[in-house]
Amino acid sequence: MPQPLAAWRIILPLGIGTALSLMGDASMYAVLPTHTAVAGVTLVSVGILLSANRWVRLAANNVIGWLSDRQPKRQIFVAALFLGALSTAVYAFTSGFWPLFAGRLLWGIAWAGIWVAGNGIILTAAPLAVRGRWVGYYQISFFLGAATGAFLGGLLTDWLGYHQAMMAAAALSFVGALQAWFFLPKEIGDWRLEIGGEQIPISDPQSFDIAQDRSPVSPPIRWPELISATAVLGINRLVIAGIFVSTLGLYLAGLWGESVQVYGRTVGVATLTGLALSANTLISMIFTPLIGSLSDRAGNRWQVVGGGLVPGIVGFGLLALSLPFSLLVGLPLTSITSSSNQGLSTALMGDLSGGKRHGRSLGALYTVGDLGSAIGPMLAFAVLPIWGISTLYSLNVLLFAGLLVTALYWVKTSK
Repeated sequence: MPQPLAAWRIILPLGIGTALSLMGDASMYAVLPTHTAVAGVTLVSVGILLSANRWVRLAANNVIGWLSDRQPKRQIFVAALFLGALSTAVYAFTSGFWPLFAGRLLWGIAWAGIWVAGNGIILTAAPLAVRGRWVGYYQISFFLGAATGAFLGGLLTDWLGYHQAMMAAAALSFVGALQAWFFLPKEIGDWRLEIGGEQIPISDPQSFDIAQDRSPVSPPIRWPELISATAVLGINRLVIAGIFVSTLGLYLAGLWGESVQVYGRTVGVATLTGLALSANTLISMIFTPLIGSLSDRAGNRWQVVGGGLVPGIVGFGLLALSLPFSLLVGLPLTSITSSSNQGLSTALMGDLSGGKRHGRSLGALYTVGDLGSAIGPMLAFAVLPIWGISTLYSLNVLLFAGLLVTALYWVKTSK
């Protein structure tokens, strides 16, 4: 069924605003660990700065969700985009720990508003028949924004300098906020969608969904399995978003130094870090729907969870060797596991929680994910001076191996 024009009038402004809002945050992960002097911070404080936004989201997510049920979601979304641009401007025009810490807290609040309200707009506007497709399109904006921001931030930092790169990121975020303000429709009450050749009004999307999808009575919660599914996302976010992303720049600098020669041109470590983070995100974007479809056909998602963990175990084992070829093989393997854990943990939560508990269960799931993301950078930069990066990546192997044992247990239990 072709997507109606009305759908793109919602999805495009939302997606563009969301993608451009990520320019500053993605750039910080790519360049701050290797540009501490110009940013006026110490290496130890980098972990605090890169996790501060995630800590504040532990509270902000619930507050924004509460507001979104009582205030127009469009207003919250657009206001959050402007707040995100302001937070990036703080990176650009200040130095030192406390100004950057304030900027990171602002970004955490802004991202809670962008992501919660943005997804809320999609769920409100999209009828059940195309809701998954609309949500999928919107998710692409996150992947593209994170990948583009990491690469562009690293590239501009090497070309122009740290503060100039953040100025560019702030300008792009501001443009994204402006276009959402101008082009995101204020009302969705007049949209109509063609389903089965019939024009269906969706002025009241909730009543349309109720007519199409009468949720079954929720089954008893299988708490041990539910906690295991939550651990899949929590440990994945700890390992990938927390430890790996925040230390990748230092890992590359340890392998190749501050720059490498590529076809006679000098390429800085910030550019290489941005490129590697972009590749990680793009690989995850490709594999997430593929692995989800495989789990649908397999009939037992835990089997696919277990299989998806194997590449990550091998990948981090290779990265721990700190050999030049390790990144070329290890990075794609860890990206596959990241995408598997990210998608399948959500699918498992839907399987286990029942229709009437989806919202609460997913809220708890993403809160645990944010907690893992927040702890990761602090843990990494606290133990790096003692353990070194190879030992740290070996810890990632053990964490994924523990998840593999858990997945195999649930495979055996379900037989």
